[in-house]
Amino acid sequence: MSETSVFSHNPLFEAGEVTGNLRLGRLESVYEELFADVIEDGIITQEERKQLDKMAEQLGLDRARLLRLEEALQAAYEAKHRVQIREIDDDADRAGTLMPLEPAKDPGSLALERRIKLLEGRIKELEKALEEAQNQMAVDVDFSEAVPSAKASHDDDPVELERLLRHDPRDAASLHALFRSFNKSGNVDRAYLLAQVTTYLNIATPEEKAVHSKHATGVLIQPKMSLSGDAWSKLLASPEEEPLIGEIFAVVAPAVLLGRISAMRRDKQLAKLDPARKEDIATSTIQSVRCIGWAASILGTTLPPIYADPDFAEALDLVPHMPVATRIGQKALSGRNTAELAFLAGQHITFHRAEHVIRALVPTVRDLEEIYLAALSIGNPGLPMNADMKRTVVPVAKAIEPILEPIAVDHLRGFFLRFVEEGGRANLKRWAGAVEKTAARAGLLLCNDLRAAETVFKLGFEADVPEAPQARPNAPPLPRDAKAIDRRMDDLLVFLTSERAAKLRKQLGVAVG
Repeated sequence: MSETSVFSHNPLFEAGEVTGNLRLGRLESVYEELFADVIEDGIITQEERKQLDKMAEQLGLDRARLLRLEEALQAAYEAKHRVQIREIDDDADRAGTLMPLEPAKDPGSLALERRIKLLEGRIKELEKALEEAQNQMAVDVDFSEAVPSAKASHDDDPVELERLLRHDPRDAASLHALFRSFNKSGNVDRAYLLAQVTTYLNIATPEEKAVHSKHATGVLIQPKMSLSGDAWSKLLASPEEEPLIGEIFAVVAPAVLLGRISAMRRDKQLAKLDPARKEDIATSTIQSVRCIGWAASILGTTLPPIYADPDFAEALDLVPHMPVATRIGQKALSGRNTAELAFLAGQHITFHRAEHVIRALVPTVRDLEEIYLAALSIGNPGLPMNADMKRTVVPVAKAIEPILEPIAVDHLRGFFLRFVEEGGRANLKRWAGAVEKTAARAGLLLCNDLRAAETVFKLGFEADVPEAPQARPNAPPLPRDAKAIDRRMDDLLVFLTSERAAKLRKQLGVAVG
């Protein structure tokens, strides 16, 4: 098989609706670059204002929308540098134009205070009602782990065996019993997936080895159709990935991306993408480039601009850009087999979705919390916050809101009501970890190879070591967190033995048997 035909589709492949698309205005991004350069010194001169107006006119951009865009960029700059940007009429008047901002003051309005108290009271009522409802629900006490005979009594029940495997995905007895159940009932694909797990764990019986050898062709999947939006949310996404959090982040993602690009440009940290290194998947002979195009089409996601950069030390990088781009580095340009590339591509493409991109742009949970609260405060300006929280959240909200379309603000209002109805709590640390699990599941769905997944995980832990591998050629192998890798693999084992994985494979048209 030639290099260009490795990452190909089934001749009957049907591309479905593209989901999770991050929508950005191309012409507005041009204007944003010019405006970011203008405010870099903290002032806007009369001549600079004329240039901005001329650019807006040439691009045919909406003036009201551009005003909101400028307000957001200006708010982000002022919040970061604690200065106030001024427009001046004469270049000679530059001295003393940077005005230190006064510390944020509490509005102190009696009407606002009354509204806050009313909201606080309402939230407490809802929390109390939720607690009462939970207390009235039937309690499911699970003694399956404690009672040895419980497992044996459900030896032929696939549902019970799957539940047991969610607790311990490496339990040999449950894995063998579930394989026998599916093999006996003629569910070939699920029996094969169980055999794949036991083979990976080196506990496969002769019968399981035979099934695995029969169907493990070593050829990448060739789906007949792409993944639907419903399949993403109901089957592929980790059960720990709370949908509401992702929906809120998807609304504000374009504004956060814009602010991130502006901040990185000011700090001289924005990655430079060489146009000469941009790849076209239709003509490229680089396997990793073609793999990303293949993965994006199967996962129903917009294909990002791709740049092959042999000077970049890692594998794949999501680059803040307009639009968000992919940079392929040394660890994906060479030394990887097709299964490993497929896993890397599926994992990477997941972070290009609108509900996930913030996870890549904002890696710390603390910053995620600030953006989440800012989005909620846009949905409800009366959101109760203490003084310290206001000082960090309000500037973020001011940087986001002007860029949002009215319909986006309406969505945030609805999301705030859902947030309150669902208990008024969000675990962003758990959500961030769940996105990582979803990305790994996407990678496994494409590569269909547990050992390839483990290799990529180890590759990631190598990247976490500050000292580059090539700088220590005679040293022992780099240390790896074996327990962390095992935890990641455990989630993939749970996924592969679940009904979710089987339904996904059936929907894509890659189930065997």
